[in-house]
Amino acid sequence: MIRVKPFKGLRPPKAIVEKVAARPYDVLSSEEARKEAAGNEVSLYHITRPEIEFPAGTDEHSREVYEKAIENFRMFQAKGWLVEDKEECYYLYAQTMGNHKQFGLVVATYVGDYMDGRIKKHELTRHDKEEDRMKHIRNTKANIEPVFLAFHDNEALEQIISQVSAQEPEYDFVSEDGIRHELWVIRDKEMVARITEAFKSLPALYIADGHHRTAAAALVGDEMARNNPNHKGDEEYNYFLAVCFPESHLKIIDYNRLVRDLNGHTVDEFIELLRKHFDVVPVDGEIYRPAGLHNFALYVGGRWYSLTAHADTYDDADPIRGLDVTVSSKYILDEILGITDLRRDKRIDFVGGIRGLGELKARVDSGEMAMALALYPVTMRQLLAIADSGNIMPPKTTWFEPKLRSGLVIHKLE
Repeated sequence: MIRVKPFKGLRPPKAIVEKVAARPYDVLSSEEARKEAAGNEVSLYHITRPEIEFPAGTDEHSREVYEKAIENFRMFQAKGWLVEDKEECYYLYAQTMGNHKQFGLVVATYVGDYMDGRIKKHELTRHDKEEDRMKHIRNTKANIEPVFLAFHDNEALEQIISQVSAQEPEYDFVSEDGIRHELWVIRDKEMVARITEAFKSLPALYIADGHHRTAAAALVGDEMARNNPNHKGDEEYNYFLAVCFPESHLKIIDYNRLVRDLNGHTVDEFIELLRKHFDVVPVDGEIYRPAGLHNFALYVGGRWYSLTAHADTYDDADPIRGLDVTVSSKYILDEILGITDLRRDKRIDFVGGIRGLGELKARVDSGEMAMALALYPVTMRQLLAIADSGNIMPPKTTWFEPKLRSGLVIHKLE
């Protein structure tokens, strides 16, 4: 059983929502945030990336920066740039990117469901990244940015999404990256009760994107409970902000690899070594895209190749051995190129497919990189199977687009 609750969301007035809303803190650098917020005093970056108000090079983890986040958060509320809803609500959030549209329910989800494993993860987290967001949540006493969760398709919730989205949205704007964002406020008590009950029928929620944010939000909530001698269990800090999407709504795109050298091999030697585990076929044309699972696109020596993995390199019945990132890591990056630690090896770089395969080709043609490897996207079914099995995906496996926009709804912990 999954526990969620409605909450009094803190939101920008409709007239300025487009200016307040921002990209997630972890998809851009301090310098990029500084440029995006230039001339915009209501940008959420003043709260999520407050180092932009200090000289370039200021440590974003310094005490002064966290204190500036508190100061700006209070100022946004005092000036009416963020206004709290008068009653507890749920919200429906829609994103449209090209022909793809996805709907997520904005809820306060239960800390205990994360601590007990009912909110399932598929990636490892780093303590330093967790601690950074924990400090931000502790200081602001709010979930400024939502976490991105998924659930198995559910007929009752799908009907609710259909009913709510047929109405006029509260917010409707297109961000500078071309993504359309719509938000509906669900105040109707009967509809709110239906949502709460429908979530109870779900066996689990799954972290799609934002493992560090999820861990930080849950850990701070748990910490506040343990530190409160009068803890009852119904306090707001027992819940954290999430946008929950049906699995069929979500789109995972490819997450590709670039390598700086061929580990001492010539291009011809490298191609010959690949033939041990792959059918290697040269491909004419400007770009080659993987045709399906277990097919890879290689760009090296000014040419594209189709690599089809031999049947003995993968096991589709195994959630990890069936992944193409596992196949490519074992039989190309490790066995031939000597790259064993994807998290730390400086010879490898990763590029989300949103940037296009043309970028892979350009970086190899420039001489910066020696080869590029494009992978077929992981499916949602594979992701959920790995989370259900208790396994962890290899690093740099999934890339979700579109990203959630921060600042549409904030959840206060007090």
